[in-house]
Amino acid sequence: MMEKVFKKEGLKKYFMIILGTTLLASAINMFFKPNQLVIGGISGLAIVLEYITSKTIGYGIPLWITNIVVNIPLFILGIKLKGKSFGGKAIFASLYLSFALWYTEFLPVINVELILVSIFGSIILGAGIGLVLRASASTGGTDLAATIIKHVFPSVSLAKVMGLIDACIIIVGLIVFGIQKGMYALIAIYIISTVVDNIISGGNASKSVHIISDKSEEIAVALMKELNRGVTGLNGTGMYTKENKRILFVVCDKKEIVELQRIVKEIDDKAFLTITDIKEVFGRGFSEPQVIK
Repeated sequence: MMEKVFKKEGLKKYFMIILGTTLLASAINMFFKPNQLVIGGISGLAIVLEYITSKTIGYGIPLWITNIVVNIPLFILGIKLKGKSFGGKAIFASLYLSFALWYTEFLPVINVELILVSIFGSIILGAGIGLVLRASASTGGTDLAATIIKHVFPSVSLAKVMGLIDACIIIVGLIVFGIQKGMYALIAIYIISTVVDNIISGGNASKSVHIISDKSEEIAVALMKELNRGVTGLNGTGMYTKENKRILFVVCDKKEIVELQRIVKEIDDKAFLTITDIKEVFGRGFSEPQVIK
């Protein structure tokens, strides 16, 4: 029984990789390549290389070829350094991305205003990356290079190495295609990052609230009754007055935050509240962890 479950989850994982890389490749070929927006990564490098080779030798090296040529030595080096188990899903994702970059070349090109290209292209591309990451994979490229560098130099920050590599590619794109397109590329990068974060977290953004009040017991009862949310009482001390205080901690859906504020203010209009965004919440009353094994 468990074997069937793992097999089903494995198929689901590879389906997500295929769908994600197809979306990624479609966004690159329809939006970013024709409009010369370089957003980092091997795809950004490939866009620059195709443009330069088309101008110098009369033949632009296709993106899918650059993706394979750059990633193969990185995977070989990664396997040599970290063993044969290194990057199984990443190898599949990278190879399928190259295939997807080839067969999506024939999709219609979107030539509209750059701001629209940045927005809609980024949403599609971000969704693709998010699906690949949700499947516990990657498409190789700069994150693979950064992982190898991190293995060789353990003290180096992985995030900083990835950021540095991508920054260098973006700067090259800015030099080749101009400042205006570089600025639109930065807008695209921000949108992509936001979409990826939401895909990974499942869009389950919630709010955490801390409440300090002399009427904490009454507030707690009202919140549990009217919002049907759990309330945790924490012991605290006012460092100026040295008085012991009961701090209430509540996690609620973002749609409930206005109602929560109303309840608190009706009971104690002098209550002190802090409200914080939460990316994900797992547990009773919220979502269950969506882990693909």
